[in-house]
Amino acid sequence: MKLTTVAWKNLISQPSQLALNLLLFSLGIGLSLFLLLVNDQVNKSIDNNQKGIDMVIGAKGSDLQIIFSSMYHIDNPTGNIKIDDTKAFLKEGHSLIKLSVPISIGDNYAGFRIIGTDESIMELYEATVASGKLFSNTGSVAIGHSVAKVTGLQIGDSFKSSHGLTTGDDLEHEHDLVVVGILNPSGTVLDNLILTSNYTVWDVHDNGAHDHNDHEHNGHDHHSHNHTDLSRDHLLTHTDKELTNVLIQFHNNKNFQALNLPNNIKKHTPLHAVAPAFAMAVFYDRMGIGFNLISWIAILISIISCISIGISLYNALRMRRYQLAILRVQGATKTDLLKIIVVEGLLIAILGFIVGVVLAYLGYMITSNLVETKFQYIWETLPMHIGVPIFAIVSLLLGLVASFIPAAQAYKMDIHHTLAE
Repeated sequence: MKLTTVAWKNLISQPSQLALNLLLFSLGIGLSLFLLLVNDQVNKSIDNNQKGIDMVIGAKGSDLQIIFSSMYHIDNPTGNIKIDDTKAFLKEGHSLIKLSVPISIGDNYAGFRIIGTDESIMELYEATVASGKLFSNTGSVAIGHSVAKVTGLQIGDSFKSSHGLTTGDDLEHEHDLVVVGILNPSGTVLDNLILTSNYTVWDVHDNGAHDHNDHEHNGHDHHSHNHTDLSRDHLLTHTDKELTNVLIQFHNNKNFQALNLPNNIKKHTPLHAVAPAFAMAVFYDRMGIGFNLISWIAILISIISCISIGISLYNALRMRRYQLAILRVQGATKTDLLKIIVVEGLLIAILGFIVGVVLAYLGYMITSNLVETKFQYIWETLPMHIGVPIFAIVSLLLGLVASFIPAAQAYKMDIHHTLAE
C-alpha cells in the first residue's frame, strides 16, 4: 500500500503529463471498444432481420436499396410491381418456395412505417401477438412493440396515417386506422412497424387520389371497401393492383435452382430479384473497410500511448533519480524501486481503461439514440461485451510493457554514483 501511495504521488506531481498519457490511453481503448459495441449491434440487427429471407423481389433498381427498404425499412423503395407479374411466386405449391410474403410500402405514422401484408409475415419472423389480434379487415392495424412504446398507442386507439415516409399534417390521410393488436417484442424490424392488410394500403391511396380528383370520376362512390377475406387466393384476384416487394423463403436455400432463381427473374421478367445473403456480403465488405480503418487508427493510438507512457516514466525516473536513491538509503530495496515504477505504469493503465470504457459507452449511447431517432431501431441499452474484460487485460499488459524499461533502469541504478552527482 505504501508503494502504491508513493507511485500515485509521483504521478500527480506532473499533472499535465499524467493527463496526456490518460488521454492517449483512454482514446485507444475507448475507440476500439466503441467500434466493437456498435459493430455488434449492427450485426445483430442485420442478422435478425435477414433471418429466413432468401430472396426479395421488387421493381428494377439497386440491390441494396431493395433490401434496405423491404427488409430493414431504412430506405425508399425502388417502385411497385404488378400482382399479375408476381402470381407465380405468391401462389402456394411452388416447388422451390416454402413461404412468400407480399408487402406494400407507402405511408407512416410518427415516423413508423405502415406495411400492407398478410399473416405470412408473422410466420416469417416467428412473431406473436401480445394482446388483441392481428388485423382482420380494412382499416385495422397491429403495431410493433417499439411503436406502442414510443407512440403510446393502445388497442382501440385510432390515428391518421401520413402519405409517404415523412411526417406532416399536410400529408395526413382523411380516414382513421384502428389499433386491434400489439405484437410481442421480437428483436426484428417488426418491432418498428405498423402492420395492416394490403387492401388498407390500396384503399388509403385510392381514396386519397379520389379525394383530390373527384371531378374526374363523375360522381362514382369511392368509399373504402371493408375487405374481410385476407386469403392469398383472394389477393391474387386483384390483378390490377400493385405490391412493393415479395419476401421469399426457400425450402432449400442451397438448391442449385434456388440459387439461380434471382438471376433468372432479372433476365426473363420485368421484376428485380435479390439474394440478401450475397448483397449483404457486399455491404459488409464495404462497411468493413471503414471499421477496419478506424480499428487500425485505434490500435495505432494505443501503441503511441504505450510509447508515451514509457517515455514519460523514463523521463520521470531521470528527474527523480536522487529521490529514488534517498529511498534506497532509507531502506528501500531494488525490488521496491522496480515495483514503484511498475505500479505507476499500471495505475495509468487502470485509469486509462476506466476512462476509455466510460467514453466508449457514452459514445455508444449517443449513437444508439441517433439510430433510434432516425431509423427507429432500438439497440440494447448497456450491452455487456466480451471486449471489456479483454481490454482490461490488454490495458494491464500495456502498462507493464510501458514501465518495463524505466523499471529496469530503476532496478539497476547505482545509488552511490547517483548521490555523488
